[in-house]
Amino acid sequence: MKTLKITILFCLVSAFSFAEVSQIQKAALVDLYNATNGEAWKNSWDLEEPVSSWYGITLKDDNVVEINMSFNDMEGTLPESISDLEYLKVLNLAFNKLEGKLPKSLTSIITLEELKLFSNKFNGSIPGDIGNLSNLKSLELYNNDFYGAIPNSIGDLTNLENLMLSSNLLMGTLPASLSKLQSLKVLSVFDNNLFGTIPSSIGQLTELEELVLSNNAFYGNLPGVLVELTGLKTLLLSNNQFKGNYAVLKELLPNIVDFDLDEINLKGAIATLDNEDDED
Repeated sequence: MKTLKITILFCLVSAFSFAEVSQIQKAALVDLYNATNGEAWKNSWDLEEPVSSWYGITLKDDNVVEINMSFNDMEGTLPESISDLEYLKVLNLAFNKLEGKLPKSLTSIITLEELKLFSNKFNGSIPGDIGNLSNLKSLELYNNDFYGAIPNSIGDLTNLENLMLSSNLLMGTLPASLSKLQSLKVLSVFDNNLFGTIPSSIGQLTELEELVLSNNAFYGNLPGVLVELTGLKTLLLSNNQFKGNYAVLKELLPNIVDFDLDEINLKGAIATLDNEDDED
């Protein structure tokens, strides 16, 4: 009887020791492998081995919580089944050759805290319901081919600290909803086709350390509240159509390190930060 108890105990310990992710989560990973030419990855997966041994996969409590596969020679598109990874916190597929539109299901992974898809070939618009990802702290989609407007729902990402959308084909104005991102430290949208005036509500982003607006079609005067962003370390505004002389602006921001304006805006002794009516 004692031997039987020991055998049962050993079996239970073994079962917990070698527990694996659910079949649904594993199937989602296999879909990702098949949709992105997994056999040719720089660091491929042996699908016969446990998921815990697969490159770039982090498990917690037998659930997939992180996928980190930057620089991994991934090609293809993201499958809709990516949303079956319902415990995922980090999705980092940067510096690959992924393309196509983002799957609609992606915005249902509400556990996501970091979404890093930069330096790929993604296109289409940024999902209008991106605001569903309420736990997101970092959204990095730069250096792709996304087009269309920045969704208003992006203002619902109230935990966001990094918003990096540069080097895409985005159009339209900066949404006023950005003012709700009270934790935002980095706002980078350079090298797009954005236009309009800078809303004065940007002064509410008191945690902002980097504001990068260069290489767009913004115009008008900069809002006076810009000088209230005393934590700014980087302010890049060149290659727009701002008017006014902002020679003293750098002096008004005590922590500024990187500062860039067009030469015409650096002439003069007084920074004219006149407010204009915000555009819709």
